Amino acid sequence: MTQVLRKVVTFDEFVAKYPDNTGQRYELYDGVVVEMPQPTGGHEEIVVFLSTKITLEYSRLGLPYGIPKTVLVKPLENESAYSPDVLLLNLPNLVNEPRWKKESTVTQAVSIPLVIEVVSTNWRDDYLKKYADYEEMGIHEYWIVDYAALGGREFIGKPKQSTISVCCLEEGEYRVSKFRGDDRIESPTFPELNLTAEQIFRAGIVS
Repeated sequence: MTQVLRKVVTFDEFVAKYPDNTGQRYELYDGVVVEMPQPTGGHEEIVVFLSTKITLEYSRLGLPYGIPKTVLVKPLENESAYSPDVLLLNLPNLVNEPRWKKESTVTQAVSIPLVIEVVSTNWRDDYLKKYADYEEMGIHEYWIVDYAALGGREFIGKPKQSTISVCCLEEGEYRVSKFRGDDRIESPTFPELNLTAEQIFRAGIVS
């Protein structure tokens, strides 16, 4: 479970103190500093797999994108900051990001063609809070990769099934498409991406 470390801090206070030298990962939820759970090996294998496949695709297409190691996504409307599992950056727009140079933080949807969260035990954050904030920011495409079928039944069915939810912004709201098994992922950012849900799930070890 996530552990609340301290309440009511501003983003400026958060970014000045966290992350610290422990190697621990933190996020900020409406002024509350949250220590993120240590991910499983399967979780990290899926992150590596997706990062590699997406890097190959934007490189093939000659797009000016990149996937950083540690960058914060900050909604403008609240004191929150997220460190996504996979964050695709539109590199030319970084010159327009006021917090980029000093804090490696992005706030503009045009800087973020795609963001991916791989679901862990704190699944409600991915399906509810981050979903709402990414939608409010206007991020065009958001994937929720629930390889271990941890999310609520309203999101992944009953009985629960490993599911990838691809959320695409249409008229300011997300339209959600769900992919399972041999379903080919449909990505507006990468329409030629040849990748099935099962290929992604197989990259992780579900114990």
